[in-house]
Amino acid sequence: MGSVTTKRHPNGLDYVAVDTALCQARIFMQGAQIDQFIPVGKAPLLWVSSADDYQPGNGIRGGIPICWPWFGMSDTPGFPQHGFARNKTWSLESVKMRNQLVDLVFTLPASEMDKQYWPHNTQVKVLFTLGETLSVSLVNTNNGNDNVILTQALHSYFPIEDIHQLKVSGFTGSQYIEFGEGPFKQVDDVVKFERETDRVYTQLGDTQELHTQNGTIVVSRENSQSAVLWNPWIDKSMRLSRFNADDYLTMVCLEAANVLDDSVTLAPGQSHTLTTHISWK
Repeated sequence: MGSVTTKRHPNGLDYVAVDTALCQARIFMQGAQIDQFIPVGKAPLLWVSSADDYQPGNGIRGGIPICWPWFGMSDTPGFPQHGFARNKTWSLESVKMRNQLVDLVFTLPASEMDKQYWPHNTQVKVLFTLGETLSVSLVNTNNGNDNVILTQALHSYFPIEDIHQLKVSGFTGSQYIEFGEGPFKQVDDVVKFERETDRVYTQLGDTQELHTQNGTIVVSRENSQSAVLWNPWIDKSMRLSRFNADDYLTMVCLEAANVLDDSVTLAPGQSHTLTTHISWK
């Protein structure tokens, strides 16, 4: 059947280790952040910088950080970039094993909701389903009496051999904003990388593929018409914390999101679930 156990990193962060006939995985309580997912007999599907030291209070530079309840910079000066959820301690609410799959539900406790930044009465959970495929769902529920608007992303880092050789497909018919400019129409179905890339795509199909030298990674989304494609390239890599100067060569981010015109508005009592599915083809 496999095992699900709680362990502690040498630097003090608690995590859940999953070991089954289908996969191995590791999910930290801080940020409900998964940093390892390895289908049995296949290569890892997530990337983490070797420069990250797993210090409490810092989101891990890799895996899937959760950007919530806003993506990017807040409209309010001084608010933390990408929200506050990725630095908070989540609670493991439930563990279920079914047909060699593992379902884990993490909840952000009310005590960890920073009212300075988020005065709304909402509940947020993350559901991980672990098998040959990794599925991550971010579930928001509005328990208040007023509408709530939020943006969010599952900031997924993927391992590649060489950014110069990478091709990402599935962009036909979409448009993007980059560095505050646009929207630009995406002409080709395939995106290649020759410089820093930081694009927010909208009007996007629900499945993209990363064609790497190790194989093809399939990334699909539910309840999301937007996604972020990011590689920091040379200059920005030298400025990023917990990131090696040459890390840009071996990683790329493709993030399921609800951003820009795809933001989420929750009426009282309403829920919304953002999901990403990740697998080797």
